[in-house]
Amino acid sequence: MISNQDSKTLTNPSDQSLAQVPVHVALIMDGNGRWAEEKGLERTEGHVHGASNLPKIVTKFSECGVKYLTLYAFSTENWGRPQSEVENILKLLLNSINSELENLHKQGVKILHLGDKATLPEEISQAISRSEQLTKNNSKLILSVAFSYGGRSEIISAVKKIISEGIEAKDIDEERFEKHLTTDGIPDPDIIVRTAGEMRLSNFLIWQSAYSEYYFTDVLWPDFGEDDVELVIETFSNRIRRFGKSYIPK
Repeated sequence: MISNQDSKTLTNPSDQSLAQVPVHVALIMDGNGRWAEEKGLERTEGHVHGASNLPKIVTKFSECGVKYLTLYAFSTENWGRPQSEVENILKLLLNSINSELENLHKQGVKILHLGDKATLPEEISQAISRSEQLTKNNSKLILSVAFSYGGRSEIISAVKKIISEGIEAKDIDEERFEKHLTTDGIPDPDIIVRTAGEMRLSNFLIWQSAYSEYYFTDVLWPDFGEDDVELVIETFSNRIRRFGKSYIPK
């Protein structure tokens, strides 16, 4: 596996393109099931421990100065998992909203939902809307939860909206297209973090990740802790972001 420490090889502290604290971190929380299996537990227990890990991680990223945090909680493809597992994940989402909403609100966290609410049970859809409404004026951290989300379906949906609005082809550019994405108003992720050793996006923020940095770790999500958050920030701070431009050492 490629070590994240390899990102330091081109570090030049005097270079102005050297990254600092990322404004936007996107997180693919992987490994709940494997964590449970390794411990001889039901997969559901892995999801429970993964959910219980979230509050401290959200708080830690905020304390580090991150302004936007996007969580890949449930993909459009995840609906194909065993029904019992899907039902448990949905219950866990509802319980998490009910138990953590007030605390997140007190911390100044603004909650946004990315994904297709129409595919969710009414009770969960209402809970998500309630959380968005309660926290809409907060600004300490923008927490986007991608649930029933797929990057490809998001792009297709944006195209359909553009066509329905009668916008001519000559008037379509990147800026106009982005306004039709669910992430409108949210900056592209500076770094995408994936736990559990996998090295792929899995249909997550396909358009938005064009120039994102990547950070892969073997740590399973339930074991991902505050030290890991600090390592993400440290690794990013030693990356040089070129955005397609040449790097000329001074």
